[in-house]
Amino acid sequence: MELNKLTLSDFTALFNVMWIDNVESMRRNAYESGIWKYMSIPENTGDSRRMTEIDLEQYASRKGEGDQASRARIQQGYTKDLLSYRVAKDVGISFEERTQNKYQTVIERLTNLAKLPINSIELDLSMRIANAENTSYTDKDGVVIDTTGGDALAWASTAHTLKASTTTYRNILANNPVPSRGAFEAMERMNQENSYNQFGEALPSMPWDIIFTTDDPQVCNLVSEYLESSGSPDFTNSQVKNVYQYKYKHVRLPRIMFTAAGARDTTKRNRWGMASSEGTTAYIGVWEEPHTLPFEVTTDRTDNYVTGVRAGYGICHVTGRGFSISYGDGTP
Repeated sequence: MELNKLTLSDFTALFNVMWIDNVESMRRNAYESGIWKYMSIPENTGDSRRMTEIDLEQYASRKGEGDQASRARIQQGYTKDLLSYRVAKDVGISFEERTQNKYQTVIERLTNLAKLPINSIELDLSMRIANAENTSYTDKDGVVIDTTGGDALAWASTAHTLKASTTTYRNILANNPVPSRGAFEAMERMNQENSYNQFGEALPSMPWDIIFTTDDPQVCNLVSEYLESSGSPDFTNSQVKNVYQYKYKHVRLPRIMFTAAGARDTTKRNRWGMASSEGTTAYIGVWEEPHTLPFEVTTDRTDNYVTGVRAGYGICHVTGRGFSISYGDGTP
């Protein structure tokens, strides 16, 4: 069917089919990584959500004969507001494109449009890791994005605080090494030794199940060797078991190596880290799933059709729990 045969409803149907095809084929690496917990926000329930932590002390106390049982201590931790914002883009289809058999031009324009809100979500999530050491950054539209947690610190810090204790904890690996077996073990030890509740009581380490990197070939290949080899990559004897096989999911986040404007930033190529899909306190709340708008005839007498894409979401983290990072640049 040629475009000059299409009605307005046919245009919308065509775009929706293309939209679904593109969404199903796109890699939503950050969105599906497990680093952020997903929340679907119903309509008409407000434009924010207050995220918080609540801890119970770890152990029971002795109770003497006839003595009253002591009350368990409960401590609310830090809070952070998850705030909604919208992204959008429109495109017009001219009268000539509809009536002069410029089918491929229209198809390419609509196909590219369908990707935009998903790309925006991927970039916004990745910027949280690219700027993990910062308390804010400026996005491509000039808006200053707050990246602090409820403790008013950056997501990555060597001195995260607790609400009911003077104990602090870190989630930046000392000396920021590139991935290696020694670096993996150092980060695992850091994760283990920096697990506390709000009272400063040490906790058994939460299950860490994600290793994230950029898509730098050298970094990705090295991580793949450790996670996917049946034999240990450190030994020529293939019968030596690789203890890292199946231990983590490797998530490649290419946009960590981008600027907020979408340009490439090779200074971030060696960033990597670990996350716990169970213990993370990072969230993405979706108020408006990415979707298309019906075609409409413009009212400016140009005879153009216009359509667009929209999405509404918010991103935040409460504390540094469940997230650790190495900048991979060797800085102390």
